Amino acid sequence: MASVRNLKKDINFVLGDIIEAVYMWEITSGGKPTEKSEALIDEAIVTFDSLIAKLNAKNVENKKEHFRAINKQLEESATQLVEKINAL
Repeated sequence: MASVRNLKKDINFVLGDIIEAVYMWEITSGGKPTEKSEALIDEAIVTFDSLIAKLNAKNVENKKEHFRAINKQLEESATQLVEKINAL
């Protein structure tokens, strides 16, 4: 299992890259944010906050399983966000 520090880095890098992709889309499609692009950025930030809060939870019985679930949720959320970016 990856360390908690590496999982935090993964969350930060993945969601940071998604936000960067939204900004790149904004630049290439007119240079101004749209309601949809702002909503995607907000959704990525909410997802980040949610995952970090779950990661920092101290009252977990099975830590290994808890961290696997967080990693899986990160993958699913990232996939959904990327699909939404592609649909812009």
